[in-house]
Amino acid sequence: MLKTLSVISLLMLFSACASFYEGTYEYNRQFEEGNLEQALKTLRSSSLYKRKHAEFLSYVNNGLLLSVMGQYEESNAYFEKAFVFGEDYRINYAREAASYLTNPTVTIYRGEDHEHLMLLYYKALNFLKMEKYEEALVECRRLNIRLQQLADRYTSEEKYRRDAFVHNLMGIIYQANGDWNNAFIAYRNALEIYQDDYSKMFGILPPDQLKRDLLEAAYRTGFTDEYELFKNQFGWPDYKVNNRDADLVFFWHNGLGPVKDEWSVNFMINRSGDQFVFFNEQLGLSYTFPVTDEDDRNSLSSIEFFRVAFPRYVERPPLYTGASINHNDTTYSLQLAEDINRIAFKSLQERMWLEFSKALIRVALKKAAEHSARKEDESLGALIGMVNAMTEKADTRNWQTLPHSILYSRIPMSEGPNKTVFELQLPGGGVEQQTFTYRATKGQTLFHTFTSLESRPVRRY
Repeated sequence: MLKTLSVISLLMLFSACASFYEGTYEYNRQFEEGNLEQALKTLRSSSLYKRKHAEFLSYVNNGLLLSVMGQYEESNAYFEKAFVFGEDYRINYAREAASYLTNPTVTIYRGEDHEHLMLLYYKALNFLKMEKYEEALVECRRLNIRLQQLADRYTSEEKYRRDAFVHNLMGIIYQANGDWNNAFIAYRNALEIYQDDYSKMFGILPPDQLKRDLLEAAYRTGFTDEYELFKNQFGWPDYKVNNRDADLVFFWHNGLGPVKDEWSVNFMINRSGDQFVFFNEQLGLSYTFPVTDEDDRNSLSSIEFFRVAFPRYVERPPLYTGASINHNDTTYSLQLAEDINRIAFKSLQERMWLEFSKALIRVALKKAAEHSARKEDESLGALIGMVNAMTEKADTRNWQTLPHSILYSRIPMSEGPNKTVFELQLPGGGVEQQTFTYRATKGQTLFHTFTSLESRPVRRY
């Protein structure tokens, strides 16, 4: 009997240790291989994605897949559901309480801040590809509100609270709609955030394409002083705005964003009066909690160390190192505008203290319950200890089909057909080419998204 229980326990423990990525591996594998039709079927039949706790992730994955497949209307229907989910989200306190007795995966996944911005990016992009500029502007305004909410929530300048790429995107959409004044404001905001936030937090400088777009917006609006000011600031005193028939804005979604994994830390406990210190000398971690209840103090005093599971991100480095577009004997380099990988790491790092605190309280409560049970009944205590070990688990849910990074460029087009050659650069110096032909009309802005899913091998996955 004991042997049977041990086998069952091991199986449950293995299941409990599987990350969300591993639990949805078949869907991820099919997506990464570009088998989109099958990935969509697997996504919609997945028991994990059907659960209430992954509702947001089901919406955004459906939306992204359908967008890559060119089904923009249906894609936007799912992104709208994800947006409404974010607007209506309220903390379920019963599930929160349950998470302290089991693990955080019993809560409903709310979505990371950058994930809520990216779903609106995709939604706006879908509208642009359908040439529905007014609808794209509505998404711009929603993005603006979301950005304001971020800025209100985080007052520290050291936190990710402003998104340069989103402001840049708003400028691009305003420009496509012929609204040069709002385009100028959005480009200027984007420039400031790249210079003040992104350069320090992510090492990303303002793209030259943004500088050119800002200068053109200032020139077309008649802001002569600003036009001259920014030309001098950029070191381009002789820069001139050129007229052309049309534009192509080319977005390259390079690679895949990080996935969340689980890592465990062993903590020791020291008691000092009513204060309990949880520490790990090797990692230099130390957290102090007051414990006022006498029974809890007695229970915790009997514990010397325990294991706590935390989430962490694992990067999936993109295969391609760069890209460019050749058109009419001119080469246009695609420039980094958004590094979703670094933003994800930064966001988790910023709330790590909260993650540590919640995890330590969770495990301490579970250990105290186990100790109390052992005093009454050793077998019952052992059973609770086994259940505690099996249910100890980090929350490894995240939107795993987002790109690793977004690069872009604006290419001038002539009226009629335009042949371009898109070149992807490989690590060893090789190049892969694809040819695209665009038919442009006078004054039109065309939008194209190219998605490359290839990643270099990573240690665990």
